[in-house]
Amino acid sequence: MSLIQLNIKGISYSQTQSGAYALVLSEIDGTRTLPIIIGAFEAQSIAIALETEIRPPRPLTHDLFKTFSDRFLITVKEVIIHKLVDGVFFSSLICERDGVEETIDTRTSDAIAIAVRFEAPIYTYENILEKAGIYLKIEEELSIEDTTKPKNISFEIEDDLNTDFTTLSLRELNEQLNHAVSNEDYELAAKIRDEISKRS
Repeated sequence: MSLIQLNIKGISYSQTQSGAYALVLSEIDGTRTLPIIIGAFEAQSIAIALETEIRPPRPLTHDLFKTFSDRFLITVKEVIIHKLVDGVFFSSLICERDGVEETIDTRTSDAIAIAVRFEAPIYTYENILEKAGIYLKIEEELSIEDTTKPKNISFEIEDDLNTDFTTLSLRELNEQLNHAVSNEDYELAAKIRDEISKRS
């Protein structure tokens, strides 16, 4: 069965599961999206890897995996979401070292956080998209920006962080952004970053 390549369309707070996020993948040559519920840590890890402005002061777990792999000359070639059972997605990392390829079982959220760091492609099979994929409406498809660039990824966070940043200057926003990152409050940092992006 042929593989279908996906890209990351966005991450948003899950309306159905408290404390969880929805990672939305979309097929590159089509109109279907694949929503996957992931935890807050994995959502932050993916969003941070896609961002250019936010850099954590200490490496996250997936950053450590990337550093470890680089040190021992292991490359992650691709991620394949290969199975869906009772609403749970199963994935594999396809890795290579010294010309030898290995397949490693992994949670889908971890696989994607790692794939982003290696700039590795993400694939799934037609039967999984048939089961869990959602078709986009034509109007939505036309309004979607190119999400192959990190700056276009949206990371929407919980509404209880409803600080009004509109009254702050850009200098104050940048100060708050640096403070949030140094305190490892990445949800707040993402919200401040969104406000800065709106003004650019």
